[in-house]
Amino acid sequence: MSNKAIFMDRDDTLIKDPGYINNPDQVQLLAGVSEALIELKQMGYKRVIVTNQSGVARGIVSEEVLKQIHKRLEKLLFREGAGIEGIYYCPYHPDGVIEKYRRESENRKPNPGMILKAAKEMDIDLKRSWVIGNSYRDIAAGQRAGCKTILINSSIDQTYRKPTDPVADKQAVNMKEAVNIIKMQDRAGRPAEAVPNNAKSEPSFKAEGLENQADKIQLEGPPQDIQPMGVAAKVKDKETEAARTNRLLEDMLRHIKEMQREGMFEEFSMAKVIAGIIQAVVLLCLFLSLLFLTDDTKSASSVHTMIGYAIVLQLMVVALYMMRGRK
Repeated sequence: MSNKAIFMDRDDTLIKDPGYINNPDQVQLLAGVSEALIELKQMGYKRVIVTNQSGVARGIVSEEVLKQIHKRLEKLLFREGAGIEGIYYCPYHPDGVIEKYRRESENRKPNPGMILKAAKEMDIDLKRSWVIGNSYRDIAAGQRAGCKTILINSSIDQTYRKPTDPVADKQAVNMKEAVNIIKMQDRAGRPAEAVPNNAKSEPSFKAEGLENQADKIQLEGPPQDIQPMGVAAKVKDKETEAARTNRLLEDMLRHIKEMQREGMFEEFSMAKVIAGIIQAVVLLCLFLSLLFLTDDTKSASSVHTMIGYAIVLQLMVVALYMMRGRK
C-alpha cells in the first residue's frame, strides 16, 4: 500500500521568514512546528518540504549555502525529537540573474512538479495526502497534484485571496491547527467502532484539537457579571477600534516585508555601476567648484566650467536610471 504524506512549504510555515534566508544562523522554527511534525509521524504520514527558492536564481544565496540552511533546519528538528523525510526545492526563476537558473520550471510552484517527483520517489498516494502552505501558490500546486490542501493564514501574516486564486480545502492559523484538522478528517474517514450496550456514552459536545482549556465550554463555575448595555457597547467599540488598529499595523508590516523582499531581488546591472561612478564624479566636480570659488587665483569661468560638468554628468545619471526602469 502506498504511503500518505504531508507536503509543506518552508518559509512562514515551518520557519520564520525575515525577508530571505541566506545564512544558516537565520533559521528559526515557528512555535509548535516540532510538536506538529512529531504528531504527523505518529499518524503515519511522511513529512516532505517543497519550497520555491528563487534566491538562488537571483544570486542572493548559492545552492551550497541553501543546503547548509536545510541541514540546519534538520538539526533543529532533530534536537526537538522531530524530523522530515525529504526536502525538495526549486532554484529556478525566469527573471533570475544567474544564467544557469534563469528559466521557468515545472517544479516551481504553483506547478506541481516537486510534489509529483516526491510522490514517485517515495511511493506516495497523492489522494491520501495533504499540502500545507501560507500562499496560494502552495494551494494551486497541491490541487494540481490531486492533494487536499490547507492554507496557513495567521492574523500576523495574513494572506489575502484574489479572485483568480484557488480556494483551499481548509484554513489554519499555524501548523498545530493544521495537524488537528488533518486528525479530525482522518477520524471522520474511519468506519465507526461498535459501542458495547453497557458502555457509558460520552457527551457529544467535547471539542477536538483545542489548544488550551480557556477555549473549551465551561459547564460549572460562578455566573459572569452582566454589564449594562451602555458599558458593553463602549467595550465593544474599544475592541473594534483595537482590532482595526491591529489590522492596520499588520498590513504595514506585510507591505514593509514585501518591499524588503523586492529590494533584495533587484538585479545587479552594468548600468547601475556606471551610474554610480558618474555620480561620484559629479560630487567631485561640485567639490572642485567650491575650491575654485574660494581660491583667488582661479577665475569665475573655472567655477562655471566645473558646475557645467556636474550638471551634464548628473543628467547622464538620470538618463541611465530612466533607461534601466524601462526594461
